[in-house]
Amino acid sequence: MFSITLLTVGKLKEKFYLAAAEEYAKRLRGMCKFDLIELPEQRLPENPSAAQIAEGLQKEAAQIFGKIPKGAWLCVMTPEGKLLSSEKLASTLSSIKAGGKSSACFVIGSSFGMAPEVKAKADLQLSMSPMTFPHHLARIMVMEQLYRAESIQAGTKYHK
Repeated sequence: MFSITLLTVGKLKEKFYLAAAEEYAKRLRGMCKFDLIELPEQRLPENPSAAQIAEGLQKEAAQIFGKIPKGAWLCVMTPEGKLLSSEKLASTLSSIKAGGKSSACFVIGSSFGMAPEVKAKADLQLSMSPMTFPHHLARIMVMEQLYRAESIQAGTKYHK
C-alpha cells in the first residue's frame, strides 16, 4: 500500500481544525497508509530579525530532514510553488506510484516559511493559491486535496 506522510511545523489547537484533520486522516487511511507528523515551531521573539528567522528555519529544517521517510518522493508547500489542479495532483501521484516509489512526503513549514535547502531538495514545490491562508487551514486544505487525489485515482464519486 502506498504511504503518504504529511510533515507539518506547528501544532493545531483549535477544536474545529483538529476535528477536520482527524476526519481527513481517517478518510486517507482508508485509501493509503497515512501518517501526520507534527514538528514544533521554533520560538522566536515578538519581532524577530531576519537572522533570527533564518536561524529558526535552519533548526526546523534539521527536524524536517530527520523525519522525511527514506526514499520518499518529496513535495513542499510554498507560495512560490507550482499551481496544480486536483486532477493534475492525482495524476502526479499516480505517476509516482507507477514509477516505483512506495511513498510520498508533503511538507508544510512554519508560519515563517521554510529553509531554502528544504525547498531545494523537493521533487515538487507546490502552491495552493496566490492567496494567503491561515497556516493551520493550509494543513486541512492539503489533507483534503490528498484525499481528493486518492479518490480521483480510485474512481470514487467524491470528486465531481
